[in-house]
Amino acid sequence: MLNITKNTNETELTVSLTGRLDTTTAPELEKELRDSLDGVTTLVIDMTALDYISSAGLRVLLSAQKTMNKQGEMKVVHVGETIMEIFEVTGFSDILIIE
Repeated sequence: MLNITKNTNETELTVSLTGRLDTTTAPELEKELRDSLDGVTTLVIDMTALDYISSAGLRVLLSAQKTMNKQGEMKVVHVGETIMEIFEVTGFSDILIIE
């Protein structure tokens, strides 16, 4: 299960993820982002409460990163140890801005 909370502040969108970002829930996040990124120059993905991310979830992040490269920036914040390990193993720690 994945809970997605969106918070917009002018041109900054913060998306907070709670639960698991996997094959089942990745399309939901993909749709939410696709519907929300118009006019957004800063996308912040808050992973404070994200327990797990699969390759499907990584693909959604990569796709969001490509979109945001054209219109601004994307940051991933509050990444836990488990998720950080996945980012490092997959090379995503080099692609994403992680704060």
